[in-house]
Amino acid sequence: MAVPPDLNRGSRRRLLAVVAVVLLAHVAALEGLSRWQAETRLLKPMVSPLYTRILEPEAPKAPPAVVAQAAPPSPPTATIRPTPSLPAQATRTLPQPKAEEPAPEPRAAAPEPAVPEPEPPAEVASPPEPPAPAVAQAADPPSPRASAPATAGSSAVGTGTDTAAVTPGSTESWPSDTRLRYRLGGRFRSGELYGDARVLWQREGAKYQVRVEVELTFMAKLVMTSQGEVGPTSLQPQVYEEVRNGRPRGLRVGEREVLLGNGKVVPRPPGVQDTASQFVELSHRFASGQERLEVGRAVSFWMARPSQVDLWTYDVVASETLRTKLGDIEAFHLKPRPIANPRGNITAEMWFAPSLQYLPVRIRVNMGDEAHIDLLVESIEQR
Repeated sequence: MAVPPDLNRGSRRRLLAVVAVVLLAHVAALEGLSRWQAETRLLKPMVSPLYTRILEPEAPKAPPAVVAQAAPPSPPTATIRPTPSLPAQATRTLPQPKAEEPAPEPRAAAPEPAVPEPEPPAEVASPPEPPAPAVAQAADPPSPRASAPATAGSSAVGTGTDTAAVTPGSTESWPSDTRLRYRLGGRFRSGELYGDARVLWQREGAKYQVRVEVELTFMAKLVMTSQGEVGPTSLQPQVYEEVRNGRPRGLRVGEREVLLGNGKVVPRPPGVQDTASQFVELSHRFASGQERLEVGRAVSFWMARPSQVDLWTYDVVASETLRTKLGDIEAFHLKPRPIANPRGNITAEMWFAPSLQYLPVRIRVNMGDEAHIDLLVESIEQR
């Protein structure tokens, strides 16, 4: 800024001081804006791993069998319950230590009833042997019960399984870093859509990242990213962001509240997920046996989107054969139920394949009657 030559020295100093104050104010404003953007965008992208293995369809390790293993503890208890007939015999053996403590009188009284009935003592001597196996059987069930929580304890929904038994090694039940590539098709009004898409799952210790990338040939790129922590039985999102047409919006999930993209704060419901984390969350529920993937069943969870938080329910409507580059794949079709007071007309249908670690091999995004995007898996890579 040029200073007029006709100003005296004092006026020049005052003018330069004003200019300096204005510049400092601008710098402070820019710094504050950058800090605000840093606070609102808490994403810390993870470094992409090196994928070394290509996943192929294989015989699924059906979690229903794991869930069924939670029931076997009851049969052992059934075999132990018949032994209440032995308490009478047990009471006969128990008084013996008591008789030994007071005096030999009970022993003297014991022989008297034993003289008229010589055979019962043999029967009494033989029953003590069954209790020993019964005790051994009672010792055996705890091991399935103890091992069940590690694999399927979380699957016993509503059975009161304590999280302490599920927590050890819980992060190991989640899949390794995985990248799914999809061929994109669909329709927008009267024209067809082409492109590709990816779903990337990464985990570093207790931290996770789910990233969904959709690229259309003639439209902007859509990227949805979810970050948070891996819980004992489910994902715990902390930050979600979606970038569409270069415009980001998202939300933050706290311990008790959810801060939506419009600045509104709502209570945090239990087990809440977001638009990106739901794919991995459902896959893990099915693979771990928390939810049984069968036609006619349904799975529900709270889902947070930048505009609101709603309870979503997906019905397992059919078992279908999908023809992909990986071959013919049997997958279960999940369809969402309509929600109350929807904001927008975007919904997603999903197909999960037991032969491919229960991963989503097909995703169909419906955008009303005029448009839809269909993603069909082409390759799956893992670290």
